[in-house]
Amino acid sequence: MFAIVQTGGKQYKVSENDVISVEKLDNAVGDKVKLEVILVSDNGQVVAGNPVVAGAECVAEVVAHGKGDKIVVFKYKPKKNERKKQGHRQPFTQLKILSIKK
Repeated sequence: MFAIVQTGGKQYKVSENDVISVEKLDNAVGDKVKLEVILVSDNGQVVAGNPVVAGAECVAEVVAHGKGDKIVVFKYKPKKNERKKQGHRQPFTQLKILSIKK
């Protein structure tokens, strides 16, 4: 059984006991979070929502918070001596999927 869930403007394919990294959530470590279920598949039976599946529920637990790898943003204009270098580390939240109910 797997589900497609949505959080932070992105969609993830998850099964029970999966650990996923999503956009930063404001929940504390150990909190339980309910995710919007867009699609559920159970032994070949697929139920798609419009926009979400009615009655379906995906419960996840917040495992950790952190920051991703640094990316370098470098902008320049040739022949003008304009250069701008920035770094960015995107914050994330790790979730462990506890249960998926149809």
